[in-house]
Amino acid sequence: MNSLLLAVIVFAGYLIAYHTYGRFLAKKIFNIDPDAPCPSETLRDNVDFVPTNKHVLFGHHYTSIAGLGPIVGPAVAIIWGWVPAMLWVFFGSIFMGAVHDFGSLIVSLRGKGRSIGDLSNGIVNSRVRTLFLLIIFFELWIVIAIFALIIALLFNMYPESVLPVWLQLPIAVALGYFVYEKGRDHVLLGIVAVILMYVTVVAGAYLPFTMPAVLGIPSLAVWIIILLVYAYIASTIPVQKLLQPRDYMNSHQLFVAMLLLALGVLIAHPQIIAPKFVASPEGAPPILPFLFVIIACGAISGFHCLVASGTSSKQCDREGSAQFISYGGMLMEGVLSTFVLISIGAGLGLGLKVASGETLTGVQAFTHHYANWAAASGLSAKLGAFVTGSSNLISALGIPEKITIAIMGVFLVSFAGTTLDSATRIQRYVVSELAGAWRLKFLTGKHPATLVAVLTAFLLAFSNGSGKGALLLWPLFGAVNQLLAGLALLVITVYLARRHTRIVFTAIPMVFMIIMTGWAMIYNLNTFFNSADWFLFAIGLATLLLEVWMVVESIVVLKKVYRG
Repeated sequence: MNSLLLAVIVFAGYLIAYHTYGRFLAKKIFNIDPDAPCPSETLRDNVDFVPTNKHVLFGHHYTSIAGLGPIVGPAVAIIWGWVPAMLWVFFGSIFMGAVHDFGSLIVSLRGKGRSIGDLSNGIVNSRVRTLFLLIIFFELWIVIAIFALIIALLFNMYPESVLPVWLQLPIAVALGYFVYEKGRDHVLLGIVAVILMYVTVVAGAYLPFTMPAVLGIPSLAVWIIILLVYAYIASTIPVQKLLQPRDYMNSHQLFVAMLLLALGVLIAHPQIIAPKFVASPEGAPPILPFLFVIIACGAISGFHCLVASGTSSKQCDREGSAQFISYGGMLMEGVLSTFVLISIGAGLGLGLKVASGETLTGVQAFTHHYANWAAASGLSAKLGAFVTGSSNLISALGIPEKITIAIMGVFLVSFAGTTLDSATRIQRYVVSELAGAWRLKFLTGKHPATLVAVLTAFLLAFSNGSGKGALLLWPLFGAVNQLLAGLALLVITVYLARRHTRIVFTAIPMVFMIIMTGWAMIYNLNTFFNSADWFLFAIGLATLLLEVWMVVESIVVLKKVYRG
């Protein structure tokens, strides 16, 4: 199939879905009141609760949910063929992911900006709130530690990204100052900021920086420490000072990158050389249920409910903006995953340099990279396929390869950075909510809660002494993340049932995700048991039991609601 034709079909489908199914959900299911006051106004503190222009907030929300997820997942799942991966990205984002994100934002907007985990107290019961918050804490614990590691690895993989990524910070602070303090137009200033950012990208291409060892501490560990200190600072200062303008800039960076890819597809329009379907790739787990776990961001991801109800709900100016921010944001993430599949499935065939110095093209290039599951796994392999394929497409525009690599390197690090920023800030809220529930008032403050969030991540990262400690728990992350999506949909479904609204549009995705993640968790437990990995087996089993407990509690509540 021609890549250009696929892109046109998918993008047209997303536009139609936004203006039909998205509007139906807004009007008939969530009953949006455009003039309803939001927590950003009623609880305004100009630190966390800040009324924000919907286009600015879209940028913050989009870059926070995107991260590397919509790149890494499709880059792995295409080993089963581009057709199942594309179908899950397209239909999953429209009927599951966007519904999940939209519902999470609305429930939080109507619940004083509290997280969906905390809100489950009033919607279901206090036991479910505690269980839900513990699962959320566990996920964010892994996310903060693993993304600090990922960014450190990316800095070492792409040293040309170091200078522009850190120079983004003063540019973002200046952007926030002129927009919020001086009342200047965010569109014009945003364009200027993005231009400055790309000037630093070009400079970074010619001024790469490699972190040396410091006081005997390896460079990777040095980066992780610096990044966790940064995460602490970024998550405690007012959101409009750094995170919001930085993510606004990054959203423009993403749009520029996708525009370059779109132009590359338009000019090169290569054929998709990836196989349509591969039932059993060598060494790979079964496509069912793991397709629906490995492709999370880009279709549906539990992390999104944390962003929607953790930060975006505190900045949304009115309910009328919710569809654009959450439903639209999820569809745009589906667009990004589509470009990833095209870059790998078609762009990789334009040329792949191998260790021998030979350049492979066509089907041979794809087959070499995806020879088996082991060859496609690992951060370098996952991101390398995307960077190579996308660079091939962008090179059709005549941009030098050196600049192209710098653009994609900064792109990857920037989006990993937004995930680290947002995850740390959300973990602070979770710690505060848990402390409030357990009457530990000394931990509800901004700085104590953030300190817990960062220190626990630090302890996990350095539990093995190298900064890679989070990799120990990484095998559980995919299933736990998708479990979180199913549980968020469960809470949203109970919320709608209490309001006597049709629940079928959230209940079907909820049942599907709980079944698939439970299936994947049982498969993983069997693997851990057979390999005598009792640590992961115990944690996985505990997580599965928490899921079952939450589901049972929620079913009891649903029965009471409908009996009433």
